[in-house]
Amino acid sequence: MSLDGYVDHDHDAFAPDPVLFKYFIEQTRKAAGSIYGRGLYELMRYWDGDNWDQDDPAMGGDLRAFAEAWRAMPKWVVSRSLKSVGPNARLIGDDVEAAVRKLKADLVGEIEVGGPKLAASLTEIGLIDEYQLFLHPVVLGRGRPFFVGPQPRLRLVAGDRIGESVIKLKYVPA
Repeated sequence: MSLDGYVDHDHDAFAPDPVLFKYFIEQTRKAAGSIYGRGLYELMRYWDGDNWDQDDPAMGGDLRAFAEAWRAMPKWVVSRSLKSVGPNARLIGDDVEAAVRKLKADLVGEIEVGGPKLAASLTEIGLIDEYQLFLHPVVLGRGRPFFVGPQPRLRLVAGDRIGESVIKLKYVPA
């Protein structure tokens, strides 16, 4: 998220530095799974292929580690328009609330939510237990706000610096 509260929807305004990227590798390895909205899932499917291997030879090992972690992590994709999803992913088309409640009851560990629209709909029905915001020192001035829809009352429970310029803020509903 940018300093002015926007997500980098096109993923071209800022990228994680090597320290933050390593953090994301570990976070992905530890997650019980991730629930994605259609748009972010389609963007992240990049890691199912092998084109990432050509992107940055200097980060080759980390790119491979992230791809392996992402491929291994169970994923659920909320979409009414997709007819199929890739490996290690399941489609949630209807009754999102019931599906997410079942995941929360059945899984042990953190279930990540990817995509501001999906997070907003889960916030509205009280299914977000914790918000982890990664604040980047960038002002976008445009785009999709991180909090779309309901404006939840939050309480800060932790803050950590990751790398040279990112702050991870952890909030719970107040």
